[in-house]
Amino acid sequence: MKKIVVATRNDGKVREIKDAFSRLPVELVSLADYPDVGEAVEDGSTFRENALKKARFYHEKTGEACLADDSGLEVAALGGAPGVKSARFAGTDTKDASDKDNNEKLVKELLGLGLMDSAADYRCVLAFIDEDGTELVTEGRCDGTIHVVPHGMGGFGYDPYFYVDDERTMADITLEEKQKISHRGAALRDMCDKLADIWK
Repeated sequence: MKKIVVATRNDGKVREIKDAFSRLPVELVSLADYPDVGEAVEDGSTFRENALKKARFYHEKTGEACLADDSGLEVAALGGAPGVKSARFAGTDTKDASDKDNNEKLVKELLGLGLMDSAADYRCVLAFIDEDGTELVTEGRCDGTIHVVPHGMGGFGYDPYFYVDDERTMADITLEEKQKISHRGAALRDMCDKLADIWK
């Protein structure tokens, strides 16, 4: 069974990735299993650049196959922000902020423009590096609406504010539903298909 290091300490992401990869003969571990490995520098200008930077960094540090993602929210009314800085929206260039702080800043920015909502999309790029250095990249996107009024108790990040239809947010739907429609779900399905073909 192949061991893959998932380059995150975000439990929500790990759950989604483990669920999607359940059909493959792999053992997934997270960075929680490598407490001394350090932090990759995410200074790329695109999701793709950051995903590859993380995958290459943790592959080199652990010597294992590695799967990394860079994902984020793009809000039309904010010119595509927070984009690649989604995790650091209310933090600094090098330090992530809490989901609560990021969401509070998002709401404040929209209200500052006199808006209650805006068209938005979630983006995800997955980068996989095998033990031999082979690289694969997949991408996914989910369109929706950001509203300043949150709803739902599930999900993580901006999910309670990201409406997938008129009534439900990403935080309202089950993990199974989320995998079918989300940006990460689309990128994961594509990655699983590619890996399954390689490992036949």
